[in-house]
This record gives sequence, structure tokens and C-alpha cells, in this order.
Amino acid sequence: MRLLVNKLINKGYLKTDLIIDAFSEISRIEFVRPEFEKEAEADIPLPIGFGQTISQPLTVAFMFELLDPQRGHNVLDVGSGSGWTTTLLSYIVGKNGKVTALERIPELSKWGKENAEKYKLVSEKIAEFHIADGNFGFPEGSPYDRIIVSAATEEIPQALKDQLKIGGKMVIPVNNDIWYLEKKSEDEFYKEEYPGFSFVPLVHESKK
Repeated sequence: MRLLVNKLINKGYLKTDLIIDAFSEISRIEFVRPEFEKEAEADIPLPIGFGQTISQPLTVAFMFELLDPQRGHNVLDVGSGSGWTTTLLSYIVGKNGKVTALERIPELSKWGKENAEKYKLVSEKIAEFHIADGNFGFPEGSPYDRIIVSAATEEIPQALKDQLKIGGKMVIPVNNDIWYLEKKSEDEFYKEEYPGFSFVPLVHESKK
């Protein structure tokens, strides 16, 4: 991963030491399908099955720098896919933190959990995986210091706003813009928008 990490640093997308360390220590090759292993260090999204992708590293780096995760944080990772972002975040939050990963496709959730366990993150109870519709968040683990969403919505789900801690930060694609939100009070959010990205949609399922 060294060449990819150096490229992202030189382009100005990776800036923070803790995030750089995570990208350096957690190899993307562990989270791609075998037929794409040779392309794991390429700065491109790759198919992981079921119409989903593992995100482009540049995009993940950009979102993480906005998100600003820290040691000890409680983080919600929506659309966890093959588990790469969950594992990166788990490395960052450390043994006193927690990352809750939501994925609506059972096969991907199982695979993501297996991938994270390569780094003993599930058995050490830093990362936990749930098959769930990310639009509803995961209230049992809230409030969250940080929420990251890796699939595009047309509007920000109210549940995610509600489950974010006051002072917490959320990074979420809305259409094909990346939105950064900081929760100032129960109903007040500071917002910045960054255009020019592309994501698979966050599919909404009816709550049973």
C-alpha cells in the first residue's frame, strides 16, 4: 500500500498522521475479490459483488479527513461492504473505541466481518457488524461521535441526524456530492458540500 499511500499524501488527500497510519497498516488487498487483487493498490473503485463496490481510495481518504475520527470514538459506518472502511476506522479509534458497521446485504456483511477479523477487531470487540438498513441507523449504539455513509442518499435520513452526538460529525454522499455536517444542537447542523463524486445508492427498505 506504500505507493498508493504516498500518492494520496502527495496529492493532498491524506494529511492526518492517524489516518495515514491506518491506510499504511490496513492493506486494501484483504478486502477485494481475488480476481481484483492485482488492482487493489490502484486508485479506483472495484466491484465486490451484488452491484456494490469498494470505494476509490482517494474518496475514502477525502471522507476520512473530513470526518476526523479520533482514538476512543464511537463510530457508525453505514454501507460497510467488504469491511475496509470499518477496519480502517477500527484501527483509528483503537481499543477504547467502537465501530458499528451496517450492511443490508447479508453476504457482504458476513464477508466484511471475516475481513475485519483478520486484524482481530471483532474478537477484540472494537468492530461489530449488523445486517441492517442504514437509513435507520443503529440506535442501540448511539449517540455516535462520528457517522460515515458510503452510499448516496437523496436526503439525509433523520435517524442518522438523531443518532449523532451534539458536537459530532457526519460525512455522507447526497446525490453525487459529499456533505460534511457538524451537529450544533438537536436541530441545528453546520453543513459544507463537496461536488464531483460518484456513489452507489443507499437503498431504502421498508421498516418491518
